Amino acid sequence: MTENAEPKMLELLFDRDEYQRLRAEQPVAKVRHFNGAAVWLVTRYDDIKAVLSDPRVSNDPKTQTHLNTTAAPGLPQEYLRYLGRSVSMMDPPDHNRVRRLVSKVFTARRVQQLRPRIQQLTDELLDGLAGTNELDLLQDFAYPLPFAVISELLGVPAEFREHWREALEGMMWGAWEQVAPGAQAMADYAERVVELRREKPGDDLISALVRAKDEDGDQLDDDELVSLVITILNAGHETSAQLIANGTFALLSHQDQLARLRGDLTLLTPAIEEMLRLFGPAELAALRFTKEAIEIGGVTVPAGEVIQILWASANRDDAQFAEAERFDIARKNNAHLSFGHGIHYCLGAALARVEAEVAFGSLLRRFPHLALSVPAADVAWKRGFPRGINRLERLPVTLGGAAQRDVA
Repeated sequence: MTENAEPKMLELLFDRDEYQRLRAEQPVAKVRHFNGAAVWLVTRYDDIKAVLSDPRVSNDPKTQTHLNTTAAPGLPQEYLRYLGRSVSMMDPPDHNRVRRLVSKVFTARRVQQLRPRIQQLTDELLDGLAGTNELDLLQDFAYPLPFAVISELLGVPAEFREHWREALEGMMWGAWEQVAPGAQAMADYAERVVELRREKPGDDLISALVRAKDEDGDQLDDDELVSLVITILNAGHETSAQLIANGTFALLSHQDQLARLRGDLTLLTPAIEEMLRLFGPAELAALRFTKEAIEIGGVTVPAGEVIQILWASANRDDAQFAEAERFDIARKNNAHLSFGHGIHYCLGAALARVEAEVAFGSLLRRFPHLALSVPAADVAWKRGFPRGINRLERLPVTLGGAAQRDVA
């Protein structure tokens, strides 16, 4: 393929028909990334799992020189410093060390201990909605809930929260001129919270991360701590909010599956996994880089090249999922890749699942007549470039008659 014939990522992203064509005809395709650099696009489930498990593939952008991964306009150097220390951009042994320290305190037990508080926050939000018939469920429920949860988990002071959320919104979804100020504010607030928790530790995740030591007495340094706070707040808020919103839209636009779930709430766990598979917010993965030549799906990718993985394509691969385009809340053996695979598997997966279980279960019980207030085709999506995030613009719903509040 000649350079001029290489398609652009912007022409392919979010196009399910194009993903299907690529899987069938060109599963490892050379394309032009958002800044014009050449990258290798990988679309098949098995090939993606192989890439994510290959030690010859790096997450560290410094292993290559083809693509400037921090080329967003005007990002402040302070933020870029923390971005460069992100655990998602580390390779072993640094990745193993940081991951081990985080895993000592961000445990499944800590997440489960949060469940009653998540339920309480959910009930409070739903109580506030009960007197309203028509609303935007994205802004009135899907966003406030995970932001409140992650803020409490981290130990973010109440007076920081609204400003931090505005900064995050500007960085993720604002016009280009809002990205740099949002990123700077994110870094500033993260620094202040880490400093505060060093001086006044509490029973929160940041305090636990500050105290965490491994068997050799190693601890996280300041840059690693600030980077983790930014990463956890961002991922724990944005993606969980979109899971709740996208998943609710999926149910309300598939009435047969909604009725099935209402009739048997024990299907909630597989239903959430199916929402993650077909309607997960992350369209693509963080970039990977070849440290030496590797073969992917019969194609040799030279050393020093850039690989772009498409989660959304892997999750719709008919070779892995029977009738992959069908939304089936009782789907079995649903080994989707929405939380990644391998050593960089999402640290917050357990928290996202607990939040989703509480949110969907409470929403369905409290509002048995919940419905879209506009045709499903009229619900607009906001696709983030180059972030690769699939988000609803709004989720307009009617609540109808409300059920009695859950009693614990």
